[in-house]
Parts: sequence; structure tokens; C-alpha cells
Amino acid sequence: MSLPSLSMPADWPALTGLDCLRLADFSPSDLTQLVRLGREVKQLSALKVPFEPLRGSTLAMIFDKPSTRTRVSFAVGIHELGGQALELDPSTLQMARGESLEDTGRVLSQFVDGIMMRTGSHEKLAQLAEAASVPVVNGLSDDFHPCQLLADLLTLYERHGRLTGLAVAYVGDGSNMANSWIEAAALLGMGLRLATPPGYEPDPTLVAWGRALAARSGGSIHLSHDPREAVCGADAVYTDVWVSMGQEAEQAEREAAFAPYQVNRLLMQVAGPDAVFLHCLPAHRGLEVTDDVLDGPQSLVFEQAGNRLHAQKALLVSLLAPRVR
Repeated sequence: MSLPSLSMPADWPALTGLDCLRLADFSPSDLTQLVRLGREVKQLSALKVPFEPLRGSTLAMIFDKPSTRTRVSFAVGIHELGGQALELDPSTLQMARGESLEDTGRVLSQFVDGIMMRTGSHEKLAQLAEAASVPVVNGLSDDFHPCQLLADLLTLYERHGRLTGLAVAYVGDGSNMANSWIEAAALLGMGLRLATPPGYEPDPTLVAWGRALAARSGGSIHLSHDPREAVCGADAVYTDVWVSMGQEAEQAEREAAFAPYQVNRLLMQVAGPDAVFLHCLPAHRGLEVTDDVLDGPQSLVFEQAGNRLHAQKALLVSLLAPRVR
């Protein structure tokens, strides 16, 4: 049996040294190549083929927020690529005593090859990236979650064999996940239907940007308050938690507003015949999604979670290594 090979250098995403703060940092071609590279990396991993282009590299990981998938997938990913992860708790850094984020970025750049940060304010990430001389990756911010979207795109690409032209229904909060889906759909020519409760729509400026770009890419961005309208005929149905980290004080209000937007068996029945269900996890069972959907035959959520590893390995290689030798 012949082993799969990585893309030839001419096909390699030209991302060396760049930051990944949002999907819009990349071109449609770069995103497509990242997804394909993620699939090839996954195939090599399944066959136990050594692939260590980042041998000797160190990734600093800063967590302002709790994490399971991001923490584990980045740590395992850099290790499997031949490098090492250095996990940093902000409370134990000099930032806790007043050192600026900019100075922290400049100092870390002297020691490590890349920085991944999971935080609240997207502005903090932008400040860090501006000061650092090594690539900075957004492991999650209040505005965007690009690494999750790369895994989502890989999951859909594996299932449907394409991304352009797919219809994705996003049901729930107009949050960082909705924002990143707007960018993905606009860049890659996908049809995105977002159904949110009134008052929980995504940022209108981003929606306008996405619609303008989608008009050129062949995609579309449609907003409504009707989950059935959004899901009807969709290739994929996506949801996220109703109460994100930092919104706990709004829990009762949000649960009441989002109750009609639960993804359940009846809602999935109006999706396309080959529709899949996706969730970035963690899921609150019985709230945004029912057990029979989350654990049902249409659900790809745990494969989707596993694809965080492969998509992020592709991203790290593309940002930190100019070419695989």
C-alpha cells in the first residue's frame, strides 16, 4: 500500500510568519489548502507515519479562560509535529504584576517560535500580535474562534468532499462562532443561514462585510429569527451554547430567549437528507441540543472535536515551518 504524501511545495499555504487571529487573515485559497493539508496530516497520523517538521520548536500557550479541546489539541499537536508546548498561566507571569501585554509578547518572542492565546478581549490578541515577532494564534476570543472553524471545515470536507456551495444552518447565539462562520461562508462560497433570537444577532458590520464578499465568492449570508427556515434543506446544522463564559449572570434570561432555538429531532427532520449535526462543544444537553441529536447518527461532534488536532497541526506547520523537508 502506498502512503499518502503531503502537498508539493507549490501547493503549500504561504503563511509562514503570519498570525491567525481570524479566518479573514487568510485568502480563500489558503483556507482551502489548510483544510486539505489537515486531511493529509490526519491520514499520516492514522497510518503512524512520522511527520515532525517542527522538531525543536516551542509553542507558548496562554490561557485566560478554561479549556479542554484547545489546551489538549495544541499540546498534543505540537508534540506530534516534533516540538513542545509551554503552558503559561497569566496569574503566574509578570503580567499579573503589571508588565504590559506588549512587553510580554516581545519577551516571549525571544524564547519561543509561536504563541497561542485563549482570552476574552480580541483587542488583547491584536495587541499581542502587534508586539510579538513570532506568529500569534487565536485559541478563542469573544469575537472569533478560527481554530474551531478550521476543524469544522475539515469535518464537512471529509463528509461532503467539498465546501463551496454547501448550505450551513447556524441556530443560536450570534457569538464568536457565528462571526467565524460568517467569515468562512463569505470566503469559501458557502450558503450560511443564521437563526437567532431578536436582539442576539451577530455584529451588523461583520454581516455587511460578509454579504459583500459572499456576493463575489458565490456564497450567501441570510439572517432570520426562524430556526426551521434556516435549517430547511441544509447540509449541516450547527449550534453552540446559549450561555458562554462570562455570561453566567444572563443565564435565566438567555435560556428563556433561546428555548425555541433548541436543535432537536423535529428540527433536524427538516434539514437535507444527508445533513449532519455539528457543535463546537462543550454541550449543555437538554438546552441547545437534545441527547437524541447529539448522540444520533447525524452527529459528527466527537469526530469534529478530534479534527481540532489535525486542523491545528496543519495550521502550526503552515505558520511555523516554511516548507516540510
